[in-house]
Amino acid sequence: MIRTRLVATVGPACSDAQTLGAMIDAGVNVFRLNFSHGTLDTHQQMLQHIRSEAGRRQAMVAVMGDLCGPKIRLNRIDGGKCELIKGATVVFRRGDALGNAQTLTSSYPALLDDVQVGHRLLIDDGNVQLRARSKTADELVCEVEVPGVISDRKGINLPDSKVSSPALTGKDREDLEWAISNDLDFVALSFVRRPEDLIELREIVLRHNSPIHLVSKIEKPEAVDSLQSIIDQSDVVLVARGDLGVEMDVSRVPLIQKKICLLCRRSRKPVIVATQMLQSMVESPVPTRAEVSDVANAILDHADAVMLSAETSVGKYPLPAVRMIRRIAEQTETFHDQFRHDLGGDSLIRPCLDMAVADGAVVVAERLQTRLIAVWTRKGDAARLLSKHRVHQPILAVTDDERVCRKMAMLYGVVAVCHPPEARLSRIPAALDRILLEKKLAAVGERVVVTVDTRPDLPGETDALFIHVVGSTTKPTSGVAAP
Repeated sequence: MIRTRLVATVGPACSDAQTLGAMIDAGVNVFRLNFSHGTLDTHQQMLQHIRSEAGRRQAMVAVMGDLCGPKIRLNRIDGGKCELIKGATVVFRRGDALGNAQTLTSSYPALLDDVQVGHRLLIDDGNVQLRARSKTADELVCEVEVPGVISDRKGINLPDSKVSSPALTGKDREDLEWAISNDLDFVALSFVRRPEDLIELREIVLRHNSPIHLVSKIEKPEAVDSLQSIIDQSDVVLVARGDLGVEMDVSRVPLIQKKICLLCRRSRKPVIVATQMLQSMVESPVPTRAEVSDVANAILDHADAVMLSAETSVGKYPLPAVRMIRRIAEQTETFHDQFRHDLGGDSLIRPCLDMAVADGAVVVAERLQTRLIAVWTRKGDAARLLSKHRVHQPILAVTDDERVCRKMAMLYGVVAVCHPPEARLSRIPAALDRILLEKKLAAVGERVVVTVDTRPDLPGETDALFIHVVGSTTKPTSGVAAP
């Protein structure tokens, strides 16, 4: 198995159950529902297909809902599209009237208030660029600096303007309600600007008593300025390189990606690298060499997951794209295992009991070359901590909570299994043997490192590890600590 998690966006290109099932077989761990496109009815149908196909395969597949956030878009244009000529004047007006090459309107009512004279307006990921030259209460007069064709609903980025829109729009709140009621595993917040955006979202989730995990999408300069505090408020972080490369100098994006991955590793938080991973496979059956290198470098940056967007949602080759990114991950992980000590690492912060046990498990597993590391966990924290060590052995995470099991689909190198809780710690070795042999994860006589929580009164505090020989009917053969 590969340890890098694969996230795939669903859409028209993979909307049928057969294709979704094949994508699971090809290695997809998390499916992304993009609320910027489609309706809740179509998302409901997709969700049913995903859960049905995952259930048929007994696969722990997670689902992430991606909220639109305050995305600013053009309104409709007369004829569907028009061409803006360099040096031409274009006027933005309030309202939702049809646009043309001389006059445009926007989905964002406060556009004319937030944009000041001299500010840039980037349309369609920066392919077309305007600059504000003058403004009145109801008009923003702009000059076309980078010409091109624009069409209905294309996105607008305002890199120089302070956007006053709240982090959660009315549509976001409706989509969030749907995500919670349908028991999605993750919800991603777009255009995060400050940690308070996450605090607001978490308060809503807590009011619904939902265990859904929060994913922060880093795609604004303000977020880059507050990275650590945003990471602290997040369960998962997503490097959204598309809008990030429009809002900021594109030459900074690779270094920002590396910084986010580093900080997430130090904070023991999963991180996803996304956008244009295999973009050419939207139209071509093979990627460019640069794209292959990009995916490999993301994995070497310690990304827990890599995400496909248009490649699987609207591309011509959704299944080949999944298979390709899996092949890249296989090769990269083999290289990492061979040179992991030469590649170096970074110091991990905030030591605690859980981390000390995880560190010990890694050392023992490496010295003894055990078959795998097994973790009995209630909330998934022990598996998350071990995942950040990038050990070459699989990490088997056993829990009695199916929702926790699905969420661990986002963790690098983790195989999650649901199993009823064991009332007595002495029964764990026998239960572990049944799981390992049934799933063919280990053979009789092989050694595994096991971490456990011996104190039911302190759930989540993993405090012991031992070495177990698969198939042994006696107590653990030796141990750093024995339950």
